[in-house]
Amino acid sequence: MVSNPERRIALLDAAIETLADEGARGLTFRMVDGRAAVPIGTTSNYFASRDDLLTQVAAHLYVRFAPDPDELDRAAAASTVDELIMVMQGVVARLIERRSVYLAMLELRLEATRRPALQEMFTERVRDDLAANVAGHAASGAPGDRNTVIVLYVALAGLIIEQLTLPGVLADEGSTDDLVALVVRSVAGD
Repeated sequence: MVSNPERRIALLDAAIETLADEGARGLTFRMVDGRAAVPIGTTSNYFASRDDLLTQVAAHLYVRFAPDPDELDRAAAASTVDELIMVMQGVVARLIERRSVYLAMLELRLEATRRPALQEMFTERVRDDLAANVAGHAASGAPGDRNTVIVLYVALAGLIIEQLTLPGVLADEGSTDDLVALVVRSVAGD
């Protein structure tokens, strides 16, 4: 396997864009080569198989989703419902802004229903992230408990999917920020 970290990242980013635009069935080495504007065969030099590419793309999604340090600081300091709303609005906005990344993640999660190794990787990662969010929520003194974090995770994930795939469904209910505030107030009180 070739070791050029910048090119590997470019190929992973091209795979994310391909997944978002074409779906998992459209993800081929040739398609990634074309999207990354590299010679045909380059992707196969970096990834041993399609499963290897899928697994590495899944891991790379988390690099692309990563919040900036300021967002982490705001989350750690959120101790009121209003502060929690602002944090959750920022998270949802970041994930919606990274539309291709989120759509690629959805494609990979669907693909994980057919690929046990991918499902295991996602399950472990999401479970660890959820546990870290529960711990961070408790440490910040934000309103609510473990169940609050779990319900926010489920509800806001659904909201993001709705806004990315069928934005007209909730269009009359207010902006995305309004909907996030509704969810947080319903779950965390106030």
